[in-house]
Order: sequence, then C-alpha cells, then structure tokens
Amino acid sequence: MNIDDTLINLVYVIAAVLFIVGLKFLGSPATARKGNLISAVGMLTAVVVTLGNQQILSFELIAVGVAVGALVGAVVSRKVAMTSMPEMVALFNGFGGLASLFVGWAALSVALVKAMSSGIAVDNFSLVTIFLSILIGGLTFTGSLLAYGKLSEKISGRAFVYSGQRIVNSGILLAVLVCAALFFQDSANDNWLYLAVGLSLMLGVMFVLPIGGADMPVVISLLNSFSGLAAAAAGFAIGNILLIVAGSLVGASGIILTSIMCKAMNRSLSNVLFSGFGTVKVSAGPVIEQGEVKPMSAEDAYYVLEAAASVVIIPGYGMAVAQAQHAVKELQGILEKNGAEVVYAIHPVAGRMPGHMNVLLAEADVPYDLLLEMDQINPRMDSFDVAIVIGANDVVNPAAREVESSPIYGMPVINADQARTVFVLKRSMATGFAGIDNPLFFKENTRMLFGDAKATLGSLVKSFD
Repeated sequence: MNIDDTLINLVYVIAAVLFIVGLKFLGSPATARKGNLISAVGMLTAVVVTLGNQQILSFELIAVGVAVGALVGAVVSRKVAMTSMPEMVALFNGFGGLASLFVGWAALSVALVKAMSSGIAVDNFSLVTIFLSILIGGLTFTGSLLAYGKLSEKISGRAFVYSGQRIVNSGILLAVLVCAALFFQDSANDNWLYLAVGLSLMLGVMFVLPIGGADMPVVISLLNSFSGLAAAAAGFAIGNILLIVAGSLVGASGIILTSIMCKAMNRSLSNVLFSGFGTVKVSAGPVIEQGEVKPMSAEDAYYVLEAAASVVIIPGYGMAVAQAQHAVKELQGILEKNGAEVVYAIHPVAGRMPGHMNVLLAEADVPYDLLLEMDQINPRMDSFDVAIVIGANDVVNPAAREVESSPIYGMPVINADQARTVFVLKRSMATGFAGIDNPLFFKENTRMLFGDAKATLGSLVKSFD
C-alpha cells in the first residue's frame, strides 16, 4: 500500500507540530501529562504513515504492534513505583539508543544492497550518518544501562576512578575513529563495523563508570540528549525528515537541561564527566568547627509547628527512599488547616534526575503552584518560621556559601539555615552524595529529627490529632 507523498509530508508536518507543542507543555508540571500524550499521538501517527508508505507492514500488523506495545507500556507504568522513575528514564534512553543503532545498521544493509545492484558506491554522507547513529546509539545504550544499575542500586553508585582512566577512554575513542576511517574506505567489510559497535558499547560503560551518584541528574539529561542525537543521525541515514526533527528536538532539549543542571551545581560539564566527584569523602580544606548536634523528638517539634505561621518544606532524595511524599502532603494539609502557609522549595538537582521531587510530590497531589524554585524561595527564606528539610543534604549545605575550601563552594543552594527554625529529618549524620560535612546540622537554629522520614512525619501528624 502506497500513500500519496503529499499526504505523507502533510502528516509529517502535523506530527512535527505535535512534537513541538508537546515539548512546550512538558515545561510545566500542570501540563506535562497533556504534553506527553500529544507527543505520543504525533509519534504514533508518524510511525503508522511511514510503515504504511514503505510497504513494510500492513495496517493490521501495525495495529498488532501498537496493541502489544501499549500493553507492555501499561503494565510497566502500573508496576514501576514513582521512586523508581530515574532508573526507568535511564532505560528509556538506553532503548532509544539501541533502536537508533539497529536503524543505522539496517540502513547500511539496504544501502549496500542498492550499491551492489547499481554498481555505485554508497556516498560518504550516508556512511557518516550511519556510523554516527551506530556509535552514539551504542554508547547511549550501555551508558544508560550502567546508569540504571547505579540508580537502582543493583551496582554501587559510587564513582569508579582509576589511574590513567582518561588515557584509556581516549584510546577507545581513537580506536573508534580508526574503525570509522577504515569503514569509510571499505564499507562492505563488516569486520570494521562489528569492531566499531563493540567499541561504542564499551565506550558507553567507560563514559558513565567514573560518574558518582551526586551527578546522576546531569548524566540522565546528557544521555537523553545522546538518544536524540542518535535518532537524528538515524533519520539522516534513512532519509526520514520527521525522525531528524524529533531527534533534534530531544537532543537540543537534553543539552539545554544538562546545561541547567550544571549551572545549578556551579560546575562545568567536563568537571562532571571527568572529576569523579562522587569519590570525595571529606572536605579538602581545614576542619570546620561544627559545634554540637541538637536532636529533638517529633512530639517536641509539634509544639513549634503548631505555633508556626509559615512553613517551607525542602525535599531531597531521602524523601524518595522513605517514600514519604504522601506523609508530607498529609502534614501540609494539617498545617494549612491550622492556619499556616506551606510551600515547597525545589532544588534543580535534588534527587536522582531532573524534576525528581516534582514527580514525587505530584504523585501525592501537591498543588503545582506550591512548588517554588530555588531562586523564588531564597529571597524570602528568612521570613519562614520553620524550614523542614526531608532527606536533603548537599542542596541545603551552607558551606557552599561560607567555606571557600569546600568542594561545593559556589554551588547555588537553598538557604534553609536562614529560616527561624530548621528541622532536619535524617536517619543518621551520614554525609550526602558529595561526601562532605554539612554545617547546617550544627547551626543554633537547627534541630535534628533522627529516624525514617515517613515514620517521623507520621508522628508529627498524629501529634496534631
């Protein structure tokens, strides 16, 4: 079955518009779900029209594929907990890269068959785009799988750095370039391609291996960009304009988000990728006079909260681990009924992926307009009666402002210490991902509520009964 080219181009334009509109809607938590649906409709339309036009499959088989894919997606989305979203996003990136690798490989096979029948060699542009789709796709696949393993704690999340690591990685990249040159000279020789595929898979592992848990939001964003670039390269390889558009949108948005994440940590991308920051265990500077920790029970904390007129809640990865978002929402409702203003302060890199805290709080039906960004909350932090820090560490560390010798000095943080009273909910005095001490815990206005965050919040809620 052939579809008129004019109709195809019209559908492609409509799909591209849907992608752009969907991406725009994804910029706000209030419209993100609608944006995801709009983009999905655009992609479904494009896939059906493309397959139908190329006479690859009948519409009956396309319908079967859609049904199977929808079933798998529905089952996975129902079973995956919101706390596991970071690793799910990593898997999505990985399979996107793998798909691009296969598309590039298939495009090469088609191009070689046409070249043999026509006697005209495959042009260099096609070879370059095919090779790029395979290289970037393979790197994205294995890099994302390793990120998944670290995020899900199936493997250690620490940065793995060894002497000469950059030399090894540079050697692998150089070998890839050599394979590319030999492949361009003799594209019919599969050996160079197989070697390039193997090296690209290895490069993905070596790329993510030295990156620690503290930098995972940046890695997720960057791998997302890579998956888009691989898709765009695959689009050039098969001559599909819409795939180029879709891949470019994903690649560009991923790069922009990566830049935002790096800015939020006041670090360059090269520093994130090559510093092995997750291996830092203690501050490199002189020992800071800390003082004494002042623990408090939930029952005593109740009296402070009961009298508070304004409360800011600052969530971190510890909230995700304890799955305490629903307890947070319950406490918010009680405080509001008691006449207090309650808002949330969200740091861009809190958690394990961009928007991690927003996703968790959305699951608990926290109103979007209560989620304030760091730049919105810091100017008024000193006006809050109580700041409740739930499982956050590095993103509220005042050493980023006060201690020039600190590894995170200069990193923008939420100024929780400027609130009149600070409650820190933690299991222990363990450091965060950055592996450095937090002077906030020893401030005069700080009280530590030790224990599981969900249980502690539950105790606070019961105190109001």
